[in-house]
Amino acid sequence: MAKPGTKRYYLEKSIVHLILLGFGFFFFLPFYWVVASSLKTQPQLFKLPPVWIPNPVVWANYPDALRYIPFFDYLKNTVYYCTLTVIGALISNSLVAYSFSRVHWFGRDFVFVIVLSTMMIPFQVVMIPLFIIFRRLGWLNTFRPLIIPAFFGSPFFIFLLRQFFLTIPYELSDAAKIDGAGDFTIYWRVILPLSKPALATVALFEFLYRWNDFLGPLIYLRDDSMFTLALGLRSFMTLHGAKWALLMAASAVTTLPVLILFFFAQRTFIEGIALTGMKG
Repeated sequence: MAKPGTKRYYLEKSIVHLILLGFGFFFFLPFYWVVASSLKTQPQLFKLPPVWIPNPVVWANYPDALRYIPFFDYLKNTVYYCTLTVIGALISNSLVAYSFSRVHWFGRDFVFVIVLSTMMIPFQVVMIPLFIIFRRLGWLNTFRPLIIPAFFGSPFFIFLLRQFFLTIPYELSDAAKIDGAGDFTIYWRVILPLSKPALATVALFEFLYRWNDFLGPLIYLRDDSMFTLALGLRSFMTLHGAKWALLMAASAVTTLPVLILFFFAQRTFIEGIALTGMKG
């Protein structure tokens, strides 16, 4: 690596930025195509060569798309589903991760390995047994099969938070114990306030997964009034499959909240990922 201030240093920086811009362009291209297609007329969508800039721009596709499906009902269901699962993920995973990282008990590391090993089990393996359990509980066509499991932890999030908690100096916990604090007080008043980047990362990952989740709602939800946005878009394709411009408009509106969330949370998200795993 060249020394800062030299011509070679700035040349290397320029090359790196050009490469990153090139990768960024390829990642941005699909989203641009969705937005551009949502503003086209129906004949423009199938022209060859492709029309990259809509002419004329059909802004009416957006209100039309929102009228074709009960978009705001689907949005309300999705926000409800995502919010409760994020709360469940933050509570359950942080508690378990605290136990694995800050509390000493017999067999702790062995149990942690067992928890991590469950990550190798695909969802398809447990999908039918879970469906049978929830059916016998009478939970089908409700949000309970989708929300309640989030309150029982996720191996990946437990690992992520455990690794972050290990980077927090033990002297802080020891000082709190000297002052008479118990484990829950240390967890709540010492560890969690220092773990905001990792908690934000867990919340963002969970929110993104649930926002885009199609298989879970497809299995457990039957009533149209309970559909999430992912199921709503699929329903739109089934009922109005030929109206591709309207489908693209609905897809763009569905993607917008996620982009806004990531835009405002990206610094905390990157910090949480960067600091995780610095200590084994």
